[in-house]
Amino acid sequence: MKVILTQDVKAQGKKGDIIEVSDGYARNFLLARKLAIIADAKALNEAKNKEASRLHKIETERAAAQEIASKLAEVLVKIPVACGADEKLYGSITAKDIAEALKAQHGIDIDRRKMNLEHPIRSYGNYTVEAKLYTDVVAKINVLVCKK
Repeated sequence: MKVILTQDVKAQGKKGDIIEVSDGYARNFLLARKLAIIADAKALNEAKNKEASRLHKIETERAAAQEIASKLAEVLVKIPVACGADEKLYGSITAKDIAEALKAQHGIDIDRRKMNLEHPIRSYGNYTVEAKLYTDVVAKINVLVCKK
């Protein structure tokens, strides 16, 4: 009997998979616990439409991330900071500071957790910070830390 899984089932498959199982296993276990539905024409069509919708959503999100990445390649984020007599910064520049400056200067909103900044910036200069916008889309943000 063909069934469509409505939840992940160990050793059978993931949610949305169409699998072939014995009639008894389907009736007595999967259908009784509402882990699956019978794969009739209506259910197969709904599953196909859900999959198409999911793929379209993924493509839309990926395209949006690539568009933001292309914008980020062209911008320079300037962060003016005060320093002491020995040219050391008061405090440090973190991913949160970069995200706030990017939003204020260019209107591009990126979550600070998506930025890959291994150590906070503690001196003046040009830096390149990577931001993972989507699973396979990585943008480079040019950051200039300058005097106030």
